Amino acid sequence: MSAVVPGGSADPAATPPQTARLVNLPNALTLLRLAVVPLFALLLLTDGGMDDGRRYWATLFFALAIITDRYDGMIARRRNQVTEFGKLADPIADKALTGTALIGLSVLALLPWWVTLTILVREVGVTLLRFWVIRHGVIAASRGGKAKTVLQALAIGMYILPMSGVFASARWWVMAAALVLTVVTGLDYVYRALTLRRTSARAMQAAAARRATAGDEPAAGQERRDDAA
Repeated sequence: MSAVVPGGSADPAATPPQTARLVNLPNALTLLRLAVVPLFALLLLTDGGMDDGRRYWATLFFALAIITDRYDGMIARRRNQVTEFGKLADPIADKALTGTALIGLSVLALLPWWVTLTILVREVGVTLLRFWVIRHGVIAASRGGKAKTVLQALAIGMYILPMSGVFASARWWVMAAALVLTVVTGLDYVYRALTLRRTSARAMQAAAARRATAGDEPAAGQERRDDAA
């Protein structure tokens, strides 16, 4: 049975009983993505990033991990295999992979640190905002957010590949587009989070309760004055 907040509406933070088994394909894909992260980092950073063969392998592992990120959630929803573990581990695996790639590229001086820090601050900030509004509801991913994810993955993959010439120049423009979407969608998420905190059913009920309390106080004060008279 779902929890109910005052007023009779369902509590958006309430979690229905978990019926899916913990050991399932989506969770296995998530764990596989987590396990790939240290191997990917080793391949990327070996010999200061100068080993082209290992860079190709790192690109392959990164691409495979991104694919699992795309499909584990889809499989979980279609098979009704969504678990609390999956909801927690999936974003952790996603951030671990992307963060490791960005930091590794900056360590190798392939990507400016300010780009890496901008993206990481946005991603961590949005994650914290999700926790901040979780009792008010869930903010659905926007088209801009989905486009940001695709462009980030494409740009990072292009930077991992040992490129030169025009291809090396092209990857900067892809990263620049991803960076713009990263900032814009981050600001949009802040706006939507603040709006949700003000307009959710939970917020409206709390505001109504405060108004009712404020309305009762003068009446009680008036009674005290009447009694004194």
